Amino acid sequence: MEGPSRPRKKLKSCAQVATNVVEQKHQVSRAKRSKALGSGAFRGSTVWFTGLSGAGKTSIAFALEAYLVSKGIPAYGLDGDNIRTGLNKNLGFSKEDREENIRRVAEVAKLFADSGVVCLCSFVSPFAEDREVARRIHTDSDLPFFEVFIDTPLEVCEQRDTKGLYKKARDGQIKGFTGITQEYERPEAPELVVQTVGRTIEQSTMEVIKLLESQDIIPRFDSSTIEVEELFIYGNRLSSAQEEATRLPPIDITDLDLQWVQVLSEGWAYPLKGFMRENEYLQALHSNCLTLADGSVVNQSVPVVLAVDTATKDRVAGAEAVTLRHAGRAVAVLRSPEFYPHRKEERCCRQFGIYHTGHPYIKMISESGDWLVGGNLEVFERIRWNDGLDAYRLTPNELRRKFRELQADAVFAFQLRNPIHNGHALLMQDTQRQLIERGYKKPILLLHPLGGWTKDDDVPLEVRINQHLAVLSEGVLDPKATVLAIFPSPMMYAGPTEVQWHAKCRMNAGANHYIVGRDPAGLPHPAAAGDLYDPRHGAMVLRAAPGLAHLEIIPFRVAAYDISVGKMAFFDPTRKEDFDFISGTRMRGLAKAGKEPPKGFMAPTAWKILSEYYQSLKSKM
Repeated sequence: MEGPSRPRKKLKSCAQVATNVVEQKHQVSRAKRSKALGSGAFRGSTVWFTGLSGAGKTSIAFALEAYLVSKGIPAYGLDGDNIRTGLNKNLGFSKEDREENIRRVAEVAKLFADSGVVCLCSFVSPFAEDREVARRIHTDSDLPFFEVFIDTPLEVCEQRDTKGLYKKARDGQIKGFTGITQEYERPEAPELVVQTVGRTIEQSTMEVIKLLESQDIIPRFDSSTIEVEELFIYGNRLSSAQEEATRLPPIDITDLDLQWVQVLSEGWAYPLKGFMRENEYLQALHSNCLTLADGSVVNQSVPVVLAVDTATKDRVAGAEAVTLRHAGRAVAVLRSPEFYPHRKEERCCRQFGIYHTGHPYIKMISESGDWLVGGNLEVFERIRWNDGLDAYRLTPNELRRKFRELQADAVFAFQLRNPIHNGHALLMQDTQRQLIERGYKKPILLLHPLGGWTKDDDVPLEVRINQHLAVLSEGVLDPKATVLAIFPSPMMYAGPTEVQWHAKCRMNAGANHYIVGRDPAGLPHPAAAGDLYDPRHGAMVLRAAPGLAHLEIIPFRVAAYDISVGKMAFFDPTRKEDFDFISGTRMRGLAKAGKEPPKGFMAPTAWKILSEYYQSLKSKM
């Protein structure tokens, strides 16, 4: 906290004020500077914390700084003591020096704010006139300025007195100490008053966060309370659209297309409002993101498109809307359809890094229509598959409500398309431990297996769900702190590009922490030995991906079977001879043969479900 500790020698003031000074205009706009900082919107501003020494100004400011930086927002705290050891070390504590101290700090804060940084100033600043000068310095440059009064009673500040300054002031060792021998002028109309008595630093910090959110300086990060836009229609609008659909030209869609309708309609791809038009498609394909009207950037690493053949395009050309029909049933209306060429090789090379029909999803793209059609969707009802698993197909908004019901203060997602072994469980358990150690009270795991199309040799969804339920039943994962739900997206096997899509969708569902494992969206190279993608790159790309700054990526730790203790453990390279890496191929071989894996590799009932599935395949063959 700012406060005098010893008399300071004053230097002579400058004898002459420069008059031949001309302000130089920057060539870089605030908008461009914001983009360079990774933000779509300009967030430069100053939060001015004022109050008595010991009130909690710096504690709150530095906690806020840590919070903002963790969310990808540039922020920097200027503290009274720190400034007086450098920039203002030639100033004392006379009224004149206090005025100059605040003026200099305000000018520095203005530069921080102009650069796009949220500047957090913690200064006693006892005089209202000085604080008004700081405000004018910002408002004259059209920069937001927020005065935050940390209203802590004098007696409480004296009790805290971590530096012993109040005692020295009472003993007469410090002259002009604010609150004792120097009056503090309370702010008359601050933007926020924070009363700290009986409150934690986190609670006080949250008040300032809410202020910045309400002023649109920062996004609203409490994502569990925000719902994404769905594309379903209701009431009179629904009945009217259904009647209209009977008269519109139809486009018949496949099961794969219907899965994408489900993804769009439930809000997983928010803010997309339908199948991509050409401009959106090109942004996703070449930039892995979409730039919205307000300049903000959202991640969208994969195209969400509807392919049609030339005959279909010619048949519906000129229509203001078309009906999307699956298995003879109208499921949606697509408004103002826009047709554009489906450049398949370009699409695949950008999305997959390869064009080879030995890749299963690329094969489907190559066999699809030569045109793409985009447009806004109006979907008639929830997509149901009637396979006994619809209860697990929770929408992003349903998941957000579920997390609120569970009073989650952190949600960490684990995406997988394979059965869970105890190495996976170890990673999830360790993530929960880390979050609790960081102060979260109730972190909740979103166990979120992929439920759309997968290649033929992947374990079917029903088997995986039953296997996951067995893991929860045996207590390997805490069922009270876990939400098991199905992610409806098709699997594309697009490596690091697809990993971003998986993360963005979980963020839309309210997750704020994301566990990414080894090779999470890869497969063997279709024409060469080895993997198509480097198994490390998914996690590496995710940490720098655009539009995902609000999602914290949890580092992946390699787990293997530790022979010395008979269970899965994090790999220790200093005793690598103790570890057995049980590959997927080996696991499948054991299951097909009806053999047991090493004890501690997988929950026994979960292994039984997996083994029975593979033995059923063997009997069919």
